[in-house]
Amino acid sequence: MTGAHALATDHDDLFHLLLRLGDDHLILGHRLSQWCGHAPMLEEDLALPNIALDLIGGARVFYTYAGEVEGKGRDEDDFAYLRDGTSFSHILMAEKPNGDFAYTMLRQFFFAAYMHPLFDAMQQSSDQLLRAHAAKAVKEFAYHVRHCGEWVIRLGDGTQESAARMQSALDQLAPYVGEMFESDDVYERLVGAGIVPPMADIKARFDKVVEQTFTAAMMPPLEAGGFSHSGGRRGRHGEDLGFLLAEMQYLQRTYPGQKW
Repeated sequence: MTGAHALATDHDDLFHLLLRLGDDHLILGHRLSQWCGHAPMLEEDLALPNIALDLIGGARVFYTYAGEVEGKGRDEDDFAYLRDGTSFSHILMAEKPNGDFAYTMLRQFFFAAYMHPLFDAMQQSSDQLLRAHAAKAVKEFAYHVRHCGEWVIRLGDGTQESAARMQSALDQLAPYVGEMFESDDVYERLVGAGIVPPMADIKARFDKVVEQTFTAAMMPPLEAGGFSHSGGRRGRHGEDLGFLLAEMQYLQRTYPGQKW
């Protein structure tokens, strides 16, 4: 393999990683933004949109960098608003409708508990831009883990009604957790290049945080090894994404080329 070919392959892998991270952040950020004006209390009407802003801000970083790596003139708006559903590579959990407050909080807790150790390790990434972003994002996700984890405990160890809702949320979300820790040749090559940490390391830290939180919440442990939904990283999504994109992309699709 020539040096030029190896460099191209490295750029392709980095491009795919950036789209995965950007798509995770954008789609889940859009879902959280739908709580604005609908949260059960004023504090959360402020907190959830602020978490959504953190996610969308991260998506902008990843998409802008992806455009630079790709070198075809695409920018963050192109990646967010001008791709069809099969081009998105986020985890399936991110696109699912918000459900009730317990479901939203548990979903966000799972995602934060996954992203926090990833960004923590990426502070030593061999990629300078990702290393710089990780130093900022790790602080944001530490807050996300704490804030959402406190709600998991509050609801899980609360009233009979709140505990039942949290258990229902766990039953619905558990089959989507495993997909977060799937690895493939792209990811493994990036591990070898020192850009991202081994997935096993992220999973070990995720499991520890979830176990501690679930114990405090008087919830059963998150079962491993069961059925797991998959396909989001390969562009295989459900109809929920179609409705989400129809809402999110409407303005740009109807009036192409418009700028803020």
